[in-house]
Amino acid sequence: MTDISSWFDDLFSGDDDRAEAAVQQIRNPGNTATHLLLEKLDSRDPDHRWWAVRALAYIDQPEAQAAICSALTDENQSVRQCAALSLRERPSPAAIPQLIDILGDDDRLLAHLAADALIAIGNPAIAALIEAIRSSNASVRIEAARALAILRNDQAIPCLFSALDDPSPWVTYWAEEGLRNMGVEMLFFKT
Repeated sequence: MTDISSWFDDLFSGDDDRAEAAVQQIRNPGNTATHLLLEKLDSRDPDHRWWAVRALAYIDQPEAQAAICSALTDENQSVRQCAALSLRERPSPAAIPQLIDILGDDDRLLAHLAADALIAIGNPAIAALIEAIRSSNASVRIEAARALAILRNDQAIPCLFSALDDPSPWVTYWAEEGLRNMGVEMLFFKT
């Protein structure tokens, strides 16, 4: 990235191909570019906020990570989705509480992306997911069970066994899948 002005022109041009090409050019953008991207998160234009989040996902700086976490509460659905996707690509344990809250969102794509981000975070998310699988909201339980099944952490075995009796067939499916992935179903069915 040589000329920051032309890079920003491309990123916020309104042309998705130009903007994506600009994002792909990010290499150690420096504090000036990061600061300008952070300012774009206050734009009234949701497209500008979306591309700012997309670009920040490529920046390995604490300010960028914090801004992406904040974007999970943006008023625009696609900006929230972009933030969750960004956290899947650049996991941040600091985002765990916000991602857990999103598991029950009416926007099921956003909820799914939040679960994917929790999966990417890995073991630090286990305790929060175990708590989430006990939610009264079936949508939260489904995404938590899916995440726990994919993570294959032994700490989840007791709650996955409990989830076998869940009224949601999707929770039951993911509980069975998780136990099978961990090789526990053999012990379960032998006794």
